[in-house]
Amino acid sequence: MKKIAYFDCFAGVSGDMILGALLDAGLKLKELERALGHVLVRGYRIEARRVTRGGLAGTRVSVHVNRGAGKGMRGLRDILAILRRSRLPGHVVAGAERVFVELARAESRVHRTRLARAHFHELGAVDAVVDVVGSLAGLHALGVSVIYSSALPWNSGTVECAHGTLPVPAPATAELMRGMPVYRHRINGEMVTPTGAAIIKVCAKRIGHMPAMRITRVGYGAGGEQFGNFPNLLRLVIGEGEDCRGADTVGVVETEIDDMSPAIYDHLSRRLHGAGALDVYITQIMMKKNRPGQLLTVLCAPEKIPVVADIIFMESTTLGVRFREAQRLVLPRIVVSARTPFGRVRVKLAKRPDGHVSAAPEYDDCARLASKSGIPLARVMAAASRAAEAEIKKRKALHFDKSIYYNQK
Repeated sequence: MKKIAYFDCFAGVSGDMILGALLDAGLKLKELERALGHVLVRGYRIEARRVTRGGLAGTRVSVHVNRGAGKGMRGLRDILAILRRSRLPGHVVAGAERVFVELARAESRVHRTRLARAHFHELGAVDAVVDVVGSLAGLHALGVSVIYSSALPWNSGTVECAHGTLPVPAPATAELMRGMPVYRHRINGEMVTPTGAAIIKVCAKRIGHMPAMRITRVGYGAGGEQFGNFPNLLRLVIGEGEDCRGADTVGVVETEIDDMSPAIYDHLSRRLHGAGALDVYITQIMMKKNRPGQLLTVLCAPEKIPVVADIIFMESTTLGVRFREAQRLVLPRIVVSARTPFGRVRVKLAKRPDGHVSAAPEYDDCARLASKSGIPLARVMAAASRAAEAEIKKRKALHFDKSIYYNQK
């Protein structure tokens, strides 16, 4: 049996609401503080208290930061350096890194700046580290294997921030919502924060309907705002599902094309991956009148089928697509960060049915280090493979059934 977490974001999501929901669902505050103690960030205090929102009880978490705490820790590079020096489990560090990269990417797009120059103005570095690391470490402590989430609400109104009065969702939040299912919500006010959106975007295996499970715990995390009689709460449902090597459902979208320039496929593939496609591939086929053609196949989350179809219609010459849902089996896997002589590389570890653990270095990381150092890519990849093997030996107690399956884009 695998442990499943489902975030029911009927009133949105934020980092402190996730922490509150975890504590409400059984995570001990001392356990959360102990996990955060592995990160070299000081000068804050966590307060958790029971509150009511719209007549429902939940746990409200507040992070009180001392004046001057986190000074000089505003940019992405600063935070990543702190995470990599921590004593947290590898997959928690890797997940936190991805969350902060998503946050920085959203800020850089909004302000038209380089990724390295993006600052977390609206978050506060210490608050952000506590929210992100606390959320991922808390899920790990509760033994969660797979994370799902409901669609996120798209509210209206305005919010005050460092840049003045901005529309809701805030621009950075709207950027993070790209490719995520959202729906119009009647409440005016900010229900989704950048931190909450980034955590869901990185960690949720699928965003949509609640998966089948046997419910064991339910927790409510309270937000700081009051929306009249509407309860500003995040509901966390934890349960157990059948462990069938990560069985899940994917959408399959296909079409045959025989009249399009091959040069267009690269752009089409990039757009599909950017929209959240899990895989895009082309098969050579023979079509009617003995014309050679290509079968375009896209794998995606079932709720992304309409988005994928729209992109194919806009960017290709096809006049129709087929779609269906299919079951797939996925090996248990975690992502760790391995050190090579050229820099750190993310490595995906997968547990095979016979218990053997295989390692696959992230190609983009290897290519980036090869370009930066001037070393041939093959040498960097070989070094990454050796580092991955060392990582496996060092982590003999890996428990894949208790590790988070981070959403692989």
